[in-house]
Amino acid sequence: MTERARQRPLVQVVNAERIVVLGWGRAILAQLAHPLVAAGVAEHSRFATDWRSALRRFRATVDAMRALTFGPPSRAIAAAGRIARTHDRVHGVLQEPLGPYPTGTRYSAHDPELLTWVHVTTIEATLFAYERFVAPLDAAARDQYCAEATAMERWLGVPPGTFPRSWADLQDTITQAWRAGTVVVTPLARQLAATVLNPPHAWWLGPATRVWRWLTLGLLPDWLREAYGYPWSEGDQQRFARWCRLLRATWRILPSRIRHWPEARAGLPLPVPPDRIMRAGAWR
Repeated sequence: MTERARQRPLVQVVNAERIVVLGWGRAILAQLAHPLVAAGVAEHSRFATDWRSALRRFRATVDAMRALTFGPPSRAIAAAGRIARTHDRVHGVLQEPLGPYPTGTRYSAHDPELLTWVHVTTIEATLFAYERFVAPLDAAARDQYCAEATAMERWLGVPPGTFPRSWADLQDTITQAWRAGTVVVTPLARQLAATVLNPPHAWWLGPATRVWRWLTLGLLPDWLREAYGYPWSEGDQQRFARWCRLLRATWRILPSRIRHWPEARAGLPLPVPPDRIMRAGAWR
C-alpha cells in the first residue's frame, strides 16, 4: 500500500479497487435471504426483465458507491437523494406468508432493520472480495472499514448506532439473524437468485455471465450456498482457491488506470459529512 493510500480513509482504499464489485453477487444473495427484502425486490425491481435493465441497475449501484465514497459533495448529495427517492417507492404488504412473516406483514425500504441487513451483507461481501482478489486485511483494518462505513447511517437517515461498528459486531448481526430465523431462504429468494446468477444478457455477454455465476457461488459462505441448494464440492473449492490466487497476483501488477476508479486516481476529497447536509429532507 502506498503512502498516499495509507493517508486515505480505508473505505476509499478498498472501494477504489474495481474488482471488489465482484463480491456484490454474494451480498445480493444474502440480502434476498431476508424475506422482506426479497418481497421488496420482487414487487419493485425490474432487473429481471431484460439485460438492459440489469445493466442500468448495476451501473446505478456502482455510480452511487463511487459518489458516496469519493465525492465531490454535489455528486454525493445527488446520489443520496436518488437512493432516498427509490426507497420512498419500495413499500408494501405481503400477500402470502414468507418465512416467519405472515400474510399482511408490511415492509418498507426505510425500515432500519432491513437497511441494517442490506448494509452488513454489503460490507461483509466487499471486504471478503477485497481479501480474495486484492490483499488480506488484519482485524484492525476490518474494524476500521466497518466504523468508517457507518457514515451510511446519516446518508440513509437511520439513527446513529444502528449499524455495527466492528467486524465482530457485523458477524454477530449476520449470525444472530440466521439463528433466529429472521433470515431464511424462501422459494421467492431462490427464484430471484436464479436471475442474479444468470441475469438477462445479450448473447455476447454469455461468457461473462458464466464467470459471474461461478465467482458468486465460490464467494458464498457455506451456510448460504447450502440454503439455496447450490452444489459445491471440495474440488470446486480447491479450483476456486487456485483461481483466486492467480487473479490476486495478476491484479497487483496491473496499472492503476485498470485497477482503480477514476475518482480514486484523481484523489478527490471526501464528500461533505452527511450530518452537515442531510437535514429534514433538504436534498429531496
